[in-house]
Order: sequence, then structure tokens, then C-alpha cells
Amino acid sequence: MLATPQTCRKMKGKIRSLSRERPRHGSVLLIGNHLSKWGVASRQVCEELADRLEARGWHVIRTSSRRGRLARLADILCTVIRRRREYSVAHVDVFSGPAFLWAEAACTALRWVRKPYVLTLRGGNLPQWSRGRTGRVRRLLSGAGAVTTPSRYLLEQMREYRSDLILLPNALEISAYEFRPRTALQPSLMWLRSFHEMYNPSLAVKVTALLAEEFPDVRLTMVGPDKGDGSLQRVRRTAEELGITGRIETPGGVPKRDVPTWLNRGDVFLNTTNVDNTPVSVIEAGACGLCVVSTNVGGLPYLLDHEQDALLVPPNDAEAMADAVRRVLKEPGLAECLSRAARAKAEGFDWSVVLPRWEALLEEVDT
Repeated sequence: MLATPQTCRKMKGKIRSLSRERPRHGSVLLIGNHLSKWGVASRQVCEELADRLEARGWHVIRTSSRRGRLARLADILCTVIRRRREYSVAHVDVFSGPAFLWAEAACTALRWVRKPYVLTLRGGNLPQWSRGRTGRVRRLLSGAGAVTTPSRYLLEQMREYRSDLILLPNALEISAYEFRPRTALQPSLMWLRSFHEMYNPSLAVKVTALLAEEFPDVRLTMVGPDKGDGSLQRVRRTAEELGITGRIETPGGVPKRDVPTWLNRGDVFLNTTNVDNTPVSVIEAGACGLCVVSTNVGGLPYLLDHEQDALLVPPNDAEAMADAVRRVLKEPGLAECLSRAARAKAEGFDWSVVLPRWEALLEEVDT
């Protein structure tokens, strides 16, 4: 039976009427990738935010943990509409590429059921992706009660699409990260990220091979889930070709609670990414006191201060990254200086500082 225009108007009127029956304050729908339980992705910031808000007494609804893009999108839209009486405000993560369409669809549904929402801009590639889609980006951002970004990089790069962006950094429970100042270092290298081409994991292998000529005890531990694009296989193939397979350990993804223990097995942290924003893994390494050597792409020069709390090198340059590691291992006093400064910076990202700001913002948008 086909719906008549009169029937459609009645249905829309009913949804609007129901959406006015707003639930109590302190109830929030968090829309993002809640996929870490499947082991196919690292634990996302939205997952940690959900747990933190719940611990503070918020009623939290999460979406989506469905695997597969279409299934996840369908789950997001169904949750927005079917559970509209259970939340008073929503939060939506915004990434570039196909995921941007999910944010657009989610926000369209939220407007339809008349729910206020906050957007958070994520992903180091978002500024480049947005340049050819100015209209779409401005329309999406203009409909939100507030738009946040976790980095100064995105704050500056995305300000042309909305001028009142709010800086709200990714947060950590700093007390969970045992700090060990690096004074006497071993050539023990750590890498923590998902195995995906954008993070260029094979670069870490090439750096290790270069260092092996001078440091016979050099070892590399690469922690993170396999994203399935062939990067993990390329890492293993590169290690075999360079003759350093025995120097590399790949334990896979690990639970969030075990990350500090794994990080503290090493002394130097390699961040090899080609595209980035404000990676939590780098902040975690700094919290533990590892000496960070990173590419200088995207938001990393906004997060890290070269020669103060990290050493920055050009992307995809194994020689430059290996030289930076040599400096950390051999230059007197440099390691301890970087280590202590990195910990001091990480302390500014503690949940005790960031969570109250999230609560205040959600409550403000919900009024």
C-alpha cells in the first residue's frame, strides 16, 4: 500500500511530537566507531568518552559496533530514530572520505527527530579532503550546536568552514601510565598503531635495519591490530628482505589497559605516519617517558615541539628517522630532556582536565 502525502504528513507530525518528549538532561547518544571489541581497530576516543561519562552518572547510548560499513550506517540511523526518547543530546565523530557521508546521514536524522548535537572533527586528512567539498562541509558544521576539534592543527585548518570551533583535546588517564625518565637507553624501539598504509609501518622496519649496522642489540616491537590492507604482510616481507625478522615482534592488538606495560618495554617511540592529527598513541608514549621520534605531517608539528619533547623528521625518510634515533641513543642529556618534557606535556591531556569540559559543553548544547 502506497503512502499518501496526507499519511506522510501525519507520520512526520507524530515523530515531531514524540521528539518533544525530551528525556532528562545527562543522557547522550555517542555516534562513532565502537569497534575495538572485535579486535579490528584500536580503542577509539569516543569509546573512552562513553565510559567516562557513564562513570559520572550520564545515561550513554553508543552506536555503532556493527562490522561492515553499510551495517554500521544502518545501525546508526536506526538508533537515532528508534531510541530518540532515551537521549537529549548527541555527539557525532566526523572523518573524511566515506565516513563523512555517515556523519551527514546521522545529522540529517538527528535534525529530523529534533535533537541537538555536537560534532568532533577527526583525522589528519580532513582539511585536504574538505577543499573540494566546501559546501558540504559548511552545511554539516553549520547545523551543529557546537563543533570541537582535538588539535590546534584542525582548529586552524578547518576554521574557514566554521569560525567558532572549540579545542577539546583527546584525553588519557595519566595515572595509568607509569613514568620512567629515559636516562640510560637501550636500542629498544616501540611502534603502536593499527597496521594500515596511512601509518606507513614498513618505515619502522627500514629504520631498524639501518640501526642494526651500528647497534647489534636493536629490537622493534610493533603493537596494533591488522586493518587488512596488506600492511602487516608488507612489514613481514620487508623484514625478511632486510634480514631482520628476528629483531621484530608483532603481538597484534592489545587491550587498552595493557598499553602502558607494552610501551614501557621500549625506550624510543617511532611514529611513522604519513597522515595524522593528534594521535593518542604519541601522547601515551610521552606519558610513559619514551623518547618520541615522529614524522612532521599533519597535526604533529602542532602537538610536538621539535628538540624539546620530540624529534621530528620528514615523512617516509628512513635515513632521517634513523639519524634522529641515533641522536637520542648517543647525544648526552638529550633523551632525559625529551622524556621529561614529553611527560609534562601529556599531563595536560588528563581526563581530570578534559572531561569536565565535555560535560559542560554537552549540557550547554542540551539547553
